[in-house]
Amino acid sequence: MRRDVVSSVLAIVVLTVLLGLVYPLVVTGVSQVAFPGRANGSKIERDGTLVGSRLLAQDFRKPVIGPNGRPKTDADGNPVLAPDRRYFQSRPSTATSYNPAGSAFTNLGPNGKDARDTFKADLDAYLALERRYDPGLTAARVPVDAVTSSASGVDPHISPANAAIQAHRIAVIRSLPLARVNQLIDDNTDGRSLGVLGEPGVNVLELNLALDSLTSR
Repeated sequence: MRRDVVSSVLAIVVLTVLLGLVYPLVVTGVSQVAFPGRANGSKIERDGTLVGSRLLAQDFRKPVIGPNGRPKTDADGNPVLAPDRRYFQSRPSTATSYNPAGSAFTNLGPNGKDARDTFKADLDAYLALERRYDPGLTAARVPVDAVTSSASGVDPHISPANAAIQAHRIAVIRSLPLARVNQLIDDNTDGRSLGVLGEPGVNVLELNLALDSLTSR
């Protein structure tokens, strides 16, 4: 029995050192050498300042200012936000201000009234924002990702179709040729993984940073 106890203790110590210390250090070291950017969270910096990660969506809305010159708040005391028309907008999210700490999906059933009401509200808001810049825009043309959240709630991509619709607004607000905005979309579109997996997606943060590099208006 004593030998069994000693063997068990030694096994625990050896496995703890190997799997709890050596293995993580080796994996961390290899990743830092081979993929330092990805290993550190695919961070994006501008002029030495961290502005986000290309893996996480950001909130490109701004507070609504009331007649008293102060930000409006809702019944719960939270600031009322509206899309900043100068920027491409991320897809809807259940996470407050796209905070990844509260990452979650809607958990709404496809045939439920709550789902129908939520998606209708998102569709109405999208049309209200974009239709004035694209008069021919109809509900049938609005892509699914424009009115639904991703599984994580912080997906950094929107579909090329969604970006193409928003491009009309950006071109007008920023006084840019529509063709130039569309070129920026193409430049910031990620293709399918391994060429076959998933769908192409436009990284909203990188696209908006590219916009600001052209004009801050």
